[in-house]
Amino acid sequence: MKKNLLLFVFCLLSLQIQAQNFYDLNTVQTIEITFAQSNWDQLLDAEKAGSENYIMAQSVTINGTIFDSVGVKYKGNSTYNANQTKNPFHIELDTYKDHEYDGYTDIKLSNVANDPSFVREVLSYQILRQYMDAPLSNYATVTVNGSLIGLYSNSESIGKKFVNKYFYSKDNTFVKCNPPAGAGPSTTDYPNLVYQGTDSSDYYDAYELKSDAGWNELIDLCDTLKNNIADIEKVLDVDRALWMLAFDNSFVNLDSYIGGFAQNYYLYRNDYRQFIPIVWDLNESFGQFAMTGSGNLNSNAAKQQLSHLLHENDANFPLISQLLSIPMYKRMYLAHYKTMLLENFDNNTYLTKGQALQTTIDADVQADPNKFFTYANFTSNLTTDVSSGGGPGGPGGPGGPGGGSSYIGITNLMDARSTYLLALSDFTQTEPTISNILTSVATPALGSTFTITTTVQDEDDVYLGYRSAIGAPFERVLMYDDGLHNDGAAGDGVYGVDVVMSTIMMQYYIYAENANIGKFSPQRAQHEFYTISSGSITPVGGDVVINEFLASNSTVMADQDGEFDDWIELYNNGTTAMDLSNYHLSDDSTDLLQWQFPTGTTIGANDYLIIWADNDGAQTGLHANFKLSAGGEGVYLSDTGGVVLDAIVYPAQVTDTTYGRFPNGTGSFRSMPPTFDAENMTSIVSVDILQQQALNIQAFPNPARVSFQINVAEEEEKERLVQVYDLHGRVVYQNTVTSSLTIATSDWAAGLYLVSVEGTTIKVVVQ
Repeated sequence: MKKNLLLFVFCLLSLQIQAQNFYDLNTVQTIEITFAQSNWDQLLDAEKAGSENYIMAQSVTINGTIFDSVGVKYKGNSTYNANQTKNPFHIELDTYKDHEYDGYTDIKLSNVANDPSFVREVLSYQILRQYMDAPLSNYATVTVNGSLIGLYSNSESIGKKFVNKYFYSKDNTFVKCNPPAGAGPSTTDYPNLVYQGTDSSDYYDAYELKSDAGWNELIDLCDTLKNNIADIEKVLDVDRALWMLAFDNSFVNLDSYIGGFAQNYYLYRNDYRQFIPIVWDLNESFGQFAMTGSGNLNSNAAKQQLSHLLHENDANFPLISQLLSIPMYKRMYLAHYKTMLLENFDNNTYLTKGQALQTTIDADVQADPNKFFTYANFTSNLTTDVSSGGGPGGPGGPGGPGGGSSYIGITNLMDARSTYLLALSDFTQTEPTISNILTSVATPALGSTFTITTTVQDEDDVYLGYRSAIGAPFERVLMYDDGLHNDGAAGDGVYGVDVVMSTIMMQYYIYAENANIGKFSPQRAQHEFYTISSGSITPVGGDVVINEFLASNSTVMADQDGEFDDWIELYNNGTTAMDLSNYHLSDDSTDLLQWQFPTGTTIGANDYLIIWADNDGAQTGLHANFKLSAGGEGVYLSDTGGVVLDAIVYPAQVTDTTYGRFPNGTGSFRSMPPTFDAENMTSIVSVDILQQQALNIQAFPNPARVSFQINVAEEEEKERLVQVYDLHGRVVYQNTVTSSLTIATSDWAAGLYLVSVEGTTIKVVVQ
């Protein structure tokens, strides 16, 4: 077992990991790009105009962490211009080497070319994430070869990492719904989901397939929308589509599906064969784009009073017209729409958030030498319309980046819009009220039947939506006020329904509707929901238990082949060894026998056993045939008969931070610094220790392959003790350093190491 020699180091590591959040809204990231070529801008322009390949940067430094040999290119459509200094960037850390920062490899930086307020994109994503899965977004300053280019919005890339993080798979049909050649005045093919027949070539100019295959699935979605709307939930996550449509309309985000080009969203088909919509590119949210597809909004009043049912009867927008043709879906849409209005605009929450963002970036906006607007524009556009004749970012043009345009004030738009909408009959009609949601048993046993009840008024029908697996579609069933479902007396306003606790966890919500509008509880359902659990099984002394696991392993510990895979740690609380032959591990509550321990597998008394959850049974050792989801799921340990011995349903996880029992082997689960194959620890670093972290030390290169160099940049030159620890707390190297020291690593195992110089500790990854 690991000794507690370096307890403070591991706790410090945990704090450092949490502090590194690349999309922290309260922190402006610092990105420094260095090209070996002085004509880097010309090279990037040439690629943007041609094949759009990456140019290799000599290095990219993110918040002080240096990555060598990184792919960089320009991105964007209307916001890119070869004649301007400040162009959007796409940085790909792993183009040439296996780099990542805080678990991310693709960095998308927008140049804020059409937004004097600097908050439209980041604020819109911040609000949208309350209702559906959407990219994280904040800000970053960018320098190239030592020259400040300016302040950018920094939004999470929608790629395989994104869909795996949020939807628990990455290899299914994946469609970018933007014309591949870019949308513009001459565009005639739109990704509007209009059915064009069965020939996939008829869709090529409107959609970009990001997976190896999938045209038939996309065509099936379009066909179902047009010809078989009754089966739409079999192929589309309707609830998320309704949230997207309500968001785009309420925020006057017309450079989207509901606008002139019907673009800027993705579709990912999950393991349940439903397409999930993902919103993208919000730089022109809050009324900055005027094309609706059926005319232009050429005045503030037109934007303020944009119909909440835009395209309701327009066959060119089937996602709207076909969904809203179903009375239940229309009532759900109105419920979601009203929730957004009341939670963000009726109470001015959006303004408070926008002001907080502007406070965070104020100094960086002032310092931006290439911003497309003045600092005065920045300070006023959150509330007031501004006009701009072009800024130093580029020459612009009418309606383009820096061009002579009018930019509506965000509160000028949304205060009037909220007042207008909330006065409409669709939103003043009496809505159902839902209260007193109860379960007949607080923690139902696995396999048992229990009742969920709720009190509802002003309703016609009430439904329970529930699921027993994270990420699965919710099943919607009627609830009854008939006195036969543990609901009290018939007609008393109490509704009930019986459900079976088929797995260790159930997520659910209530939906009620009348002839005019629906109501959800919780109001942000299905994105938010209630959870009932039979709980993780309380371990009994002598039992083998799930003790700790890591669902997102970036640098903590590599397997025998040097791969940083997910892992699960078991612990034997007993005093005798246990034979685990033919026991089972699973991450699927409906398939508890998913992976079987090989014959002869044992775990000693008071000892640990590591299983790599990497879906790679071809490797030597214990490698399960599943991977863990960082977005949250369950882990189940069963005996030879499939009886669950221990289980835990866990929430979303932080990269390189584990989830484990404390006290070790018997306690409840919590986030903690990783203690691979060793006793779990959760103590917090003392103030005295934190105050010791004052030395200016750096390690380069990091990650290291053959060696790395420690540099100490301190005025006082003296010999200082250097100690390097592995994650078992063992000292693997010790020496002294005055200003610089090279440490050979060629004989070290791949993994994370902690380098301590007189109390200051940094991480070094050895590959």
